Amino acid sequence: MNVSEGTMSAKPAEYVPTIIIGAGQAGLSVGYHLARRGMPFVILESNPRIGDSWRNRWDSLRLFSPARYDGLAGMPFPAPGHSFPTKDEMAIYLEAYAAKFRLPVRTGVKVDRVWKESGRYIVSAGDLRLEADNIVVAMAAYQKPKIPGFATELAPDIVQIHSSAYRNPSQLRPGGVLAVGAGNSGAELALEAVNAGHPTWMSGRDTGHIPFRIDGLPARLVLAPLVLRFIFHRVLTVDTPIGRKVRPTVLAQGGPLIRQKPAHLTAVGVVRVPRVAGTRDGFPLLADGRALQVSNVIWCTGFHAGLSWLDLPVFGEKGEPLHHKGLVAQEPGLSFVGLPFLYAMSSTMVHGVGRDAQRIVQSIAARGRAKAA
Repeated sequence: MNVSEGTMSAKPAEYVPTIIIGAGQAGLSVGYHLARRGMPFVILESNPRIGDSWRNRWDSLRLFSPARYDGLAGMPFPAPGHSFPTKDEMAIYLEAYAAKFRLPVRTGVKVDRVWKESGRYIVSAGDLRLEADNIVVAMAAYQKPKIPGFATELAPDIVQIHSSAYRNPSQLRPGGVLAVGAGNSGAELALEAVNAGHPTWMSGRDTGHIPFRIDGLPARLVLAPLVLRFIFHRVLTVDTPIGRKVRPTVLAQGGPLIRQKPAHLTAVGVVRVPRVAGTRDGFPLLADGRALQVSNVIWCTGFHAGLSWLDLPVFGEKGEPLHHKGLVAQEPGLSFVGLPFLYAMSSTMVHGVGRDAQRIVQSIAARGRAKAA
C-alpha cells in the first residue's frame, strides 16, 4: 500500500509527540521515563489487557531471573527476592505498574502500518490514525512463529504445535513427542512432556548452559548477581570487545540454557537427537537419516520479528532492524527497545530493559531540545 492509498479515506490524525508500540515491560519502562520528564506520549497495546503477552504463554512458565531482578524502575516486584515469579504473576505486576504510574495505555489497538509523511510518523491502527515525532517500537522479537515449510508434509494425525500456542500436556495426543529446538523453550517443554509420560526427543544444536542451579543457595548469594547484574548486564554489551564477539552468536542461536541442564534432561529420559532436516513417510527426518515415528511435534523454533507493518527503510538484508543501541541513524525519531542484545545480553530481561528505555528517552528528550532551539 502506498501513501496515497493509506491516506485517501483516512480520518484526521490525532497528534501525540511520542507513540510507544507495545505495553510489555519495555514499553512501560519507556513510558515511566517519559512521564517522569513530563513528556506527552501514548502506549498502544494490541492485546485486550496489559500483561497478556505473558498470560498467553505456557502454563508452567516461570521467569529465569529471581524476583529481586524482576521489578521495573520505581516499583519492586512484590515477591520474596529469591523466588521465581510465574508468568501470571508477571502479568499482574505489569498491569499494576501501569496503574500506579497512570501510564496512558490504549489496549486492543493493533498497529497496521507506520510510515513517514511530511516529516512526521503516521500510525494506522484500524480506524485510528495518529501522528508523532517519535516512534518507539517496544516489542520483543517474538511476534510471528517460525515454522519450517516442510511441516506441512508431516502426517495429518501428528499433533503439531508451536511453543507460542502450547499451554500444557493436555494438548498432546498419546505417544512420542519431538521438541524441535534445543534452547530454553525446547528444554522446558521437553521436560514437561517426559514428566507427563511421553517418550520425548529434543532436536537441535547445543546452545550451552549456565553451569549452576539458578535456584540453589550459591546462585542466590553469589552466582545470580555475578551473571545477571555483572556479566549479562555490564560485560556482554556492544561496548565491550567480548560483547561484540558474542552478540552475533546469541542473535543467531539464542542464549544458553538457564534453568535446565543437559545432564538432567538426559537423566529423566529426554533423548537428544540431531536437527530435523525434513520429512520421510510423514515423519520428522533427522539430519543423521533417522525418521522419528512420533505422535506430537512441538516447534520450539523461534520467531520472526513480525515488523512487516513498519513501512520504513530501516531493515537489513535478512530483514533485521538496523540500529545501534536501539537508535536508528537514518530515522532519528525511530527507536527500538526490547530486542535481543539491543545493548547487552540483559536487554530482553526485565532488569536490563529499564536501562535501555532510559537511554532511548534521553535521546528523545535531546532531540526535542534540538528542535526547539
